[in-house]
Amino acid sequence: MDETTIIDAVQAKLAQQDGMPLYRKVASAIDGLIGTGTLKRGALLPSERVVADRLGISRVTIRKALDVLIAQGVIRRKQGSRTEVTARVEKSLARLSSFSEDMLSRGFSPGCIWISKELTYPTPAEAMALGLGPSGSILRLKRVRTADAVPIAIETAAVPATILDNPDLVGESLYAVLDAVGALPERAMQRMKAGPADAADKLHLGLEGPASLLIVERRCFHGDRIIEYTQTRYRGDVYDFVLELHR
Repeated sequence: MDETTIIDAVQAKLAQQDGMPLYRKVASAIDGLIGTGTLKRGALLPSERVVADRLGISRVTIRKALDVLIAQGVIRRKQGSRTEVTARVEKSLARLSSFSEDMLSRGFSPGCIWISKELTYPTPAEAMALGLGPSGSILRLKRVRTADAVPIAIETAAVPATILDNPDLVGESLYAVLDAVGALPERAMQRMKAGPADAADKLHLGLEGPASLLIVERRCFHGDRIIEYTQTRYRGDVYDFVLELHR
């Protein structure tokens, strides 16, 4: 989309007499273009100076409008003066799927950055979740999950060593390996909560300042056997969970 089309849409919104503050009108117009798919993921917005000059309003107003959209996770600032359209990732709660499957189904390229792979003893929380005794051991896999090379979440998965004991077998997809050993998850129990990002979260996810995460704990079963316990810490600014309800 060219700059003129974007600015024309903002100008049309500014002409509406609805009592909305100027910066909110600008933000609403841009958000509308993104919501309808007219502005697609990766599109660059005109610079603050260009928009301000063309519309005859201050750069402070434009910057305030963009800050609103950045806070909502629909755009992000790139190096220099340009701003890029991002996209929130939606995950359905009605289907058991892997991160890679979720990303591919939404047109993203999934990836991961490994933090650690280790055969070790479980923490008390992991032992309780997996139903392991004091002598049990696990394969713990910790990594940053990415969508189109953008960090989305930090995932820590624990699998009983009786099911999987070789960390080198796991590449991009843990579920592919579990499928190969006859232990693909068939159902899961999942718990969600909100929590603040700590220093390690901010480092791995590229966050600055106070930030909130969606923390998801999942226990997966194959038959009646617990085969995986995972905690995933999602960026709250780019990830949404969606549940369809029926009456």
